[in-house]
Amino acid sequence: MKKTVLITGAARGIGKQTALFFAQKGWNVIATMLSLEEADDLLAYPTISCYELDVTSTESIRLAQQKIAQDHKNIDVIINNAGVGYRSFVELSEDEKIDAIVNINWLGVVKVCRAFIPVFRAQKSGLFINISSIAGLVNLPLGSFYHATKQAVESFSECMAYELYDLNIKVCTVQFGNAPTSFQKSVPKSPATSIKSYNDLMKKVTDLLLKKSNKNTNLTPLITQKLFEIASHPNRKFRRYTIGFDANFMRLLRRGLGYRLFNALIRKFTLK
Repeated sequence: MKKTVLITGAARGIGKQTALFFAQKGWNVIATMLSLEEADDLLAYPTISCYELDVTSTESIRLAQQKIAQDHKNIDVIINNAGVGYRSFVELSEDEKIDAIVNINWLGVVKVCRAFIPVFRAQKSGLFINISSIAGLVNLPLGSFYHATKQAVESFSECMAYELYDLNIKVCTVQFGNAPTSFQKSVPKSPATSIKSYNDLMKKVTDLLLKKSNKNTNLTPLITQKLFEIASHPNRKFRRYTIGFDANFMRLLRRGLGYRLFNALIRKFTLK
């Protein structure tokens, strides 16, 4: 019997590439997105079904869950991939953008898990793969809101894993760095200001992240392959998976140096 994976935020970027990869590997794919107008070429694949789902809306998730349950007898894996960025100084942050990143990156994961736990419980199995980020493990300038939401996903996922262990529902998180998608180019940023140090830091961090994204040409296939491996061979115990050189390097560097030295290193490369 073919296995089935549900992927949120599947209209573009890593979500879309993951949907295509799983379909090519013979899985049934439930690709969710804000609007079916975004489905584009995904509809050309007979094993990909597209559904509207807004992760910020409990009602939208409920309706999507009902439609999906009518069309699919079983869901083996849910990949909570939907996410957005926000690069801003705390002083210049805007309520609307703060609300958006919290509602999508963290509460979106919470609400999707909450809605589909009963499905997994009824079928006595299931795996949640919650996409975090290396930003969930280390902290960098201008990432106050993005990093906070990703660390929230890490803590939420680990806590939930304890609750679901006896129900044979598995949970893991996946962290990676900057993939060469449109994500970094489209990240909302606080506008230029009269504060020179703010403007200088924004340019330095933005240029650095774009440069790293453009260099990571092999990261997207590494991510899709690893997600497929995790989905195919789920670990019953909670796991954190780190993908790519950048993410693994930063994780090990943070662990090896400790907070003080790591903090000093980040200051040296971004604040000087």
